[in-house]
Amino acid sequence: MKYAYKQFPSPVGELRLVASDDSLVAILWENDEPARVPWFVRKEAFESREHPVLWEAERQLAEYFAGERTTFALKLAFIGTEFQQQVWRALTEIPFGQTLSYAQLAAQLGRPAAVRAVGAANGRNPISIIAPCHRVIGSNGSLTGFAGGLEAKSFLLNLEAKSRLERKSEFEGEFQLEGKIQLEGKGRLEEEPKLAGKPKLERKLQLEANPKPERQRTFSEMPIDSHCVSGTFTPPHLLQGGAAW
Repeated sequence: MKYAYKQFPSPVGELRLVASDDSLVAILWENDEPARVPWFVRKEAFESREHPVLWEAERQLAEYFAGERTTFALKLAFIGTEFQQQVWRALTEIPFGQTLSYAQLAAQLGRPAAVRAVGAANGRNPISIIAPCHRVIGSNGSLTGFAGGLEAKSFLLNLEAKSRLERKSEFEGEFQLEGKIQLEGKGRLEEEPKLAGKPKLERKLQLEANPKPERQRTFSEMPIDSHCVSGTFTPPHLLQGGAAW
């Protein structure tokens, strides 16, 4: 199988990204030990700046270092023993910004007594950063060994801690803003009935202050008087002394 590689300048030094036809197989450190990964991954790879897997790996790593990415979406091909691959796959399940001890990792794998073997496999992890072996620390919180050096390990952990804190602050800010909007909306809903009733109250007060003038009664509503006899109307010109119309 042929492998292609691409150099990637990063905040933790020059990294070499290595890929097969369709998968990422290694991320090597600038001063990596030659025996840490299979020799053919290093010796038989040819440089390719246009390889789609390498290009995508570079893009996602750049986003990670910029604090814009917390997970990777790349197809990985681990080259190692069955146990080593089991350990390396478990590394990819450690959440961003969190750490595990070697003992905790061994327990998760169902091999609590294999702490040393887990530590050895972790040290030979070929896909650094993306399979985050830097998130595995000593039981006492010490950084312990790391292929890229303790300074690089510290940098990666601090980068993730800072990014996680910023994301938490942004989330809390959005949550508070959403709560404020909901409270304001509730206040408006409670105020609307009051506003709806206000014009009616003002209208009632206006009517009481300015009563409506009495409506002129129509002829048919007037009381019966001398002009009417048993409810029959008598024209004025027939009345005594009345003038003719």
